[in-house]
Amino acid sequence: MSHHSSLFDSDSIRRVRPPKNKIGTSTKHDSAISHVMGTATYVDDILKPQGTLHLAIGKSIHAHARVLSMDFSAVRAVDGVIDVITFKDIPAKTDIGPVFDGDPLMVDKVTEYVGQTLFVVVATSHRAAKKATLKAKIEYEPLPAILTIEEALKQSQFVRPSHFMTRGDSQAAIDSASTRIAGHIHMLGQEHFYLEGQVSYVVPYDDGGLEVYTSSQHPSEVQQLVAEVIDLPFHAVTTVVRRMGGGFGGKETQAAAWACLCGIVAKRHNVPVSMRLDRQDDMVVTGKRHEFANRYDVGVNDEGQVLGVDMQLAGLCGYSPDLSDAIVDRAMFHCDNAYYYPAAQIAGHRCKTHTVSNTAYRGFGGPQGLLTAEYMMDHIAYTLGKDPLQVRLANLYKDGQSTHYGQPIEHFDLVTIMQTLADDNEYDKRRQQVTAANKKAAAEGSDKRWGLALTPVKFGISFTVQHLNQAGALVHIYTDGSIQINHGGTEMGQGLYVKIAQIVANEFDVDVDTVKVTATRTDKVPNTSPTAASSGTDINGKAAQNACITVKQRLIEFAAEHFDVIKEEIRFERNHVHIADKNILTFAELVLLAYQHRISLSSTGYYKTPKIFYDRSKSWGRPFFYFALGASCSEVEIDILTGEYKVLRCDILHDVGQSINPAIDIGQIEGGFVQGMGWLTAEELIWDKKGKLASNGAANYKIPTAHDLPKQWSVKLFDRKNEEQTIYNSKAVGEPPFMLAASVWCAINNAIASVGDYKKNPELTMPATPEAVLKSVMRLQGQAWEILERIDTDTVESLTSVDDNCGIDDDRVQPQQVPHSKDIHLPATEGTLMDEQPEAIQDPNVSTARGPAHGE
Repeated sequence: MSHHSSLFDSDSIRRVRPPKNKIGTSTKHDSAISHVMGTATYVDDILKPQGTLHLAIGKSIHAHARVLSMDFSAVRAVDGVIDVITFKDIPAKTDIGPVFDGDPLMVDKVTEYVGQTLFVVVATSHRAAKKATLKAKIEYEPLPAILTIEEALKQSQFVRPSHFMTRGDSQAAIDSASTRIAGHIHMLGQEHFYLEGQVSYVVPYDDGGLEVYTSSQHPSEVQQLVAEVIDLPFHAVTTVVRRMGGGFGGKETQAAAWACLCGIVAKRHNVPVSMRLDRQDDMVVTGKRHEFANRYDVGVNDEGQVLGVDMQLAGLCGYSPDLSDAIVDRAMFHCDNAYYYPAAQIAGHRCKTHTVSNTAYRGFGGPQGLLTAEYMMDHIAYTLGKDPLQVRLANLYKDGQSTHYGQPIEHFDLVTIMQTLADDNEYDKRRQQVTAANKKAAAEGSDKRWGLALTPVKFGISFTVQHLNQAGALVHIYTDGSIQINHGGTEMGQGLYVKIAQIVANEFDVDVDTVKVTATRTDKVPNTSPTAASSGTDINGKAAQNACITVKQRLIEFAAEHFDVIKEEIRFERNHVHIADKNILTFAELVLLAYQHRISLSSTGYYKTPKIFYDRSKSWGRPFFYFALGASCSEVEIDILTGEYKVLRCDILHDVGQSINPAIDIGQIEGGFVQGMGWLTAEELIWDKKGKLASNGAANYKIPTAHDLPKQWSVKLFDRKNEEQTIYNSKAVGEPPFMLAASVWCAINNAIASVGDYKKNPELTMPATPEAVLKSVMRLQGQAWEILERIDTDTVESLTSVDDNCGIDDDRVQPQQVPHSKDIHLPATEGTLMDEQPEAIQDPNVSTARGPAHGE
């Protein structure tokens, strides 16, 4: 009945050594070899049968316009074209908004951003479908478009009502403070730039159902939306996600449209349907990290401690709500970062613009709030003539205090983390050296300046939408002792699968290679939450553990009765089971014996996060189970003549609790830091004056490369277990490290501040591109950036015969002054989005292979 696979070590070997790769060991990623070899299967790698149809979308060319007519006669005449579908061909539900309506699958009458889906071409190949979309003749009536945060605020255009968090009398505290400081910071968005673009593949069942392969962080949402669009019960649609080539939040909600379009065509023609977005289309039609324009008015004492703060956070949401309500909320939750505000008034605005709907991105609004706090700390320090680290330490939370939204501060190790990092890296000595070097450079007329910054991170872990904080799992043990685990989390390359395998192996004390994690499937674990909010291991790991405990308890009860011993005398150890002093069985032998005595060897598991609640009407509660903590210290060199810079050194100390897999955690810290550094220094999204994305490809949108890494880089884990009862007292590691990159931006700001002898806070925007750095330096020097003389005017003007008002904004790195919250009239905005139409289905979120499981 049972066979011992040659893939596993012999029982005699396994008895005398600890199980392989238990928790706490640096086990390699479960797909590491297939990633390197190029054999890992992604959605577009699935071998498709002859007769599979392919889709491409026709996109709007206007940011806001009424569609008067669409002529597809030339489209249908293209070789290979089978069909063209439009809004009227959607069988049932037409809106796929994840939380609130406002995201139509295709345009009906009004288009609300450049690139929105007008129609879908169905053809026998991807190339034929793409070529045919260019043949359509569309007639528009252009309408006025809102393209900036400033315009949206002036016109009071919001996708959702504004939200406010208040503690104490902030205005009185600010008025009575010895020093009052006001400032503003403008930060652009960020393209996800996942390696695998949006993709989907749908196969019809013979019973009328559909199997959906999608590169999505939220399989259950894709399942439900596909079912609603086609008018099927949820059980008739199965979503499968084995792996994604990156997600970063861009495949949480915005993978669904492409699966829905494939589903419609698959039902309409009863054949398999595939759709993938090319990189340029992907960048145009999918949402980004939210651009923010933030302001603060703060009162401080002579030590630089905050007494009261009035802050506005205004996020550019695009044309529809998507997840913007929760994203701006999280920005508000994190606008304190690690600092105590005794009195605070925080306003969060969700600005509606005629651009693609922005969406989740690693950090989910947290970075935009956190960087506002860090810029404010720099502003306080330079105003008072203090070292920014002194001001940061003076304002840190202490245990027993609470946040501006009422969450108590507990187990707050950040003081220790920051002090340890500062001591280990000789911060005080290096600060003196940097200051002296800058004075010498100024005296000698050198163009080089140096900057140093040490910044903290406090990031709340949990979905702020309470019901998403739950997870399920399904474990099977086979009679050869091998184990299969399925859970609701999805694998984006972050190592969730191998961590779950380690957890399962640890529960039975067996080798991790006897555990297989299978593809996330909605027919195995239903109603999954998205793999987001850094909660993948926390909730899915606990659910898997819960399933294992159930089966393990059955085995213990069976063995106790069968061998006539008490349950406490049975222990699982080194791939074996010890039955008091009577027997030592291999794990496989006990499992087979249990099967022969009709003991169930399969169980579901479930977990819901405890303690969390938030009353939004009162802006008060405990929205987070715990806080992930960390700190980074960065040193940079800038050239004040060109604005170019180098990151010379970075040291990171990050708190992951009791690490389940240190190598995976360090990899996540490194990757998150570099991605954050890209957002803050290099990745510049540029739109022209008619709402068209100009930075729409790898040639004109610059992500960090190996050459941008710090020349000297150290990442260490803070060795202390989580005080909360998370899985093995670990802490989430997905999003928090992204914000460690704040030290790089603040170090650049520090280097620029040296030009003004550290007496004024530079006006530096995000990203701090060399151009932005140079402009900031020149402003600090009192120089005009604009060229005052027009040279060879005739030649310049001859290049453009007519000004069509469609050029790139001439100075996007100029900080935008926007009205403060108290100046803004806030009308009710619910129910006003009915004429908005979402962009085309060009970026299907589709995962790969009919294999292992993952969820959100």
